[in-house]
Amino acid sequence: MEHRMTHHSIDKETALGKIVIEGPVSASTLQTYNFHEDLTAFRPASKQFQALLGIAELPEGRIIIARKEDTIIGYVTYLYPDALERWSTFQIDNLIELGAIEVIPAYRGYGIASNLLKVSMMDRYMENYIIISTEYYWHWDLKGTQLSIWDYRKVMEKMMAVGGLLPAPTDDPEIISHPANCLMVRIGKNVQDNSIVQFDTLRFLRRHQLRNMREGL
Repeated sequence: MEHRMTHHSIDKETALGKIVIEGPVSASTLQTYNFHEDLTAFRPASKQFQALLGIAELPEGRIIIARKEDTIIGYVTYLYPDALERWSTFQIDNLIELGAIEVIPAYRGYGIASNLLKVSMMDRYMENYIIISTEYYWHWDLKGTQLSIWDYRKVMEKMMAVGGLLPAPTDDPEIISHPANCLMVRIGKNVQDNSIVQFDTLRFLRRHQLRNMREGL
């Protein structure tokens, strides 16, 4: 499918100054900014910045950033699920994944992450997609936030809801391995019924595979 996108931005006033939240931004635009050294949740900051540049170059890749002047202090990424993941099994061309969302510790508690999601969904072309986020408690910053698993999940659900992503059942083994894990989903208004049916099969892939095995006997 054609991956079109429109740029949006909002200003967020905080006790630490004005934050601009904007996107999707291109790789060339990203390269005009500094990448804060504390954006290390997934890998060292320099390597994570290179990863974002790579995502921005993908046809479906979307990067929304939060910046203080010319320094990026937060971001969210969207791209196709990794080829080795369950969610790429049917290669649904209008299924994209919220791959990562991060805000530096100094700016947490100011609603930056929620506003990253808000700006993401201001793009009318997001209505053409099924958007997923796989949430695993072992990726959560429980130590840094001093929250319990369940309090962190409540915060995460509230944040995701700003972007319209809500918990959805699945039989994915990793997700059901712990009750705090969850699949978050947003289905755009323009998504066709056949894509939704295919996605529902994907959510319960094990059930689907077992049924096919029984019918093949």
